[in-house]
Amino acid sequence: MKKEIKKGILLVTIMGTMLSYASKPSAFEVNNEIKKTMVVINYVKEGQVLVIKDYFGVVLYKEYIEKTGAYTKGFDLTALPDGNYFFELDKDLEIQVIPFNVKANKVEFHKENESKFFKPTIRINDNKILFSRLSLDYKPLELKIYYDNDMSSSNPELIYTDKFKDTKIIERIYALDKEKKGTYRIVVETEGHEFSKTMTL
Repeated sequence: MKKEIKKGILLVTIMGTMLSYASKPSAFEVNNEIKKTMVVINYVKEGQVLVIKDYFGVVLYKEYIEKTGAYTKGFDLTALPDGNYFFELDKDLEIQVIPFNVKANKVEFHKENESKFFKPTIRINDNKILFSRLSLDYKPLELKIYYDNDMSSSNPELIYTDKFKDTKIIERIYALDKEKKGTYRIVVETEGHEFSKTMTL
């Protein structure tokens, strides 16, 4: 993506401090006099991921944050085709989503539609899968467990599916048969994202 900007600027400030699993709201300012679209994140941690996605969830840009502290980078967002897009900052426990649209080489961010959601947690303890998720918006979620007995199959067997709807807090424990050796893959789909974890018995 080119770094030259044709028109407009957006200063995006994302506060990364979490308090009881909640982040402070982002502060947006627009300045049309500077010819750079700058993304400024006041606090990031090494290992977090910043991506730009289109309306269909296709990743157009992906960057792993290399240093803890302040992050600043210029983007030529006007080079994108007309349409709706999202910045996403993937943090330890949540993903912050900042929507914007491009029309006739003009970029507009929508502060009122900024959102975040908490990532599901998948932990392994012996033969048990401990799963939890908090959704303040009661978003639907689907969990699938796949099994592969020879650990090399490209088409593992779907052995369990669990669906949740209109549920704020999910806490489940799934016990696997200790005698059924092989590789298990847990896949969770929610809010247009997929999360997975693999375990071997």
